[in-house]
Parts: sequence; C-alpha cells; structure tokens
Amino acid sequence: MKIDILTLFPNMFDGVFNESIIKRAIDNGNVEINLINFRDYSLDPHNKVDDTPYGGGVGMVLTCQPIFDCVKAIRSNDAKVILLTPSGITYKQKKAYELAKEKHLIIICGHYEGFDERIKSICDMEISIGDYVLTGGEVPAMVLVDSITRLLPGVINEESHLEDSFNDNYLLDYPTYTKPRVFEGMEVPEVLISGDHKKIAQYRQEESLRITKENRPDLLDNK
Repeated sequence: MKIDILTLFPNMFDGVFNESIIKRAIDNGNVEINLINFRDYSLDPHNKVDDTPYGGGVGMVLTCQPIFDCVKAIRSNDAKVILLTPSGITYKQKKAYELAKEKHLIIICGHYEGFDERIKSICDMEISIGDYVLTGGEVPAMVLVDSITRLLPGVINEESHLEDSFNDNYLLDYPTYTKPRVFEGMEVPEVLISGDHKKIAQYRQEESLRITKENRPDLLDNK
C-alpha cells in the first residue's frame, strides 16, 4: 500500500513513523508512506496557502490552488482521497478494514479555520476521528495510518487484530493477565488457569459484555 499525507507540518510525523510496527512495515515493504508539504505547490510569491474567509469571520481558510495542484500531481488511478474534517463520518474499525484493502490513499490534513469548501470536490470521503477540536489534521492522520497499517498482510499476526476490541462492532475487549499469578494481593481469575477452554471462552465473552455495558453502553444500544 502507498499512503501520501498532505501536511504543512511533516516533521510532526517523525517519531510516530520511525518506531515500532509502522517502522517495521515500512522497512519490510508492506507500506510506503510519503509526507508532502503542500506549501511547496503554492503559486503565491510568498508560498501562502491560506486567506481570509468570504463573509468575514475569525481565522484563515486553506485555499484551493495548492491542494488541488498537489493532489493532481500525485493522484493515481487507484487513489482514494481522504479529507480529515470534523464534518466527516466518524472513524470506526470497519472503515479501517475497508481502507486497508486500498492500493493508494491520499490523506489531506487541515489546519487553521478549515478548508475552502471546493476542496471537497476532489475528495472521495471525509473522515472525523471524534467529536472534539484539534489544531490540525496531523494527529488524525497518524491515527488512520496506525490503524490501517497494522491490518495490512504480513504486518502483524492476523489473529492479533481479529481479537481486538470493536472487531465484532460492539464489544470492548476482555481483561487479560500475565505472570505472576498473585501481585500485591490481586489474583488472576481462577478460570483462566483452569485449562478449560470452553469456560475460558465463556468468561471472556461475559467480561467483554460487562465492560462494554459499564464503559460504553452506547455500543449496545442497537443490539
């Protein structure tokens, strides 16, 4: 998979993409990630990429020209262009699986007070990672890349992500334990050391349901 990220702050990604699973995926050729500063595509004498909004208001708005020209220059026939914006669909694990099947993703990071509305015309989808305000689209882009990369063939053991929270679309993950069996008076549940795999599976299912009811009852509303 190829992922191109359009950003005004490419250095923000250095630590994230140079560590752990994403770095291994890059080194092993599972994914190619390119950071593109779309300011380089500005035709303004001072490389401006924003301007004041028509109709008045605070802040600055990203202009069409640099982003349009950048996308035109890098877009392949297989590309899906994603605009990261609060007005997009809320990002879910199901969408991560869908995007992991694509060959080429172009992710546009916003900044300032938003985009010129016409930029949406060159995008295939708009995505939001939640109902809160961030300073730009760089952190959401990191979230997308991390969640998608780990699903690519050969990056991690498939069984690892098949058992993740949200994989069945509504249950959070069950609690896990490791050695020692007793730590500061807290014991590992007896069922987990019983060797009875049927009882263990039942316990984990019940715990997933309990935790979901306590922490995210909204996930069960339609179930």
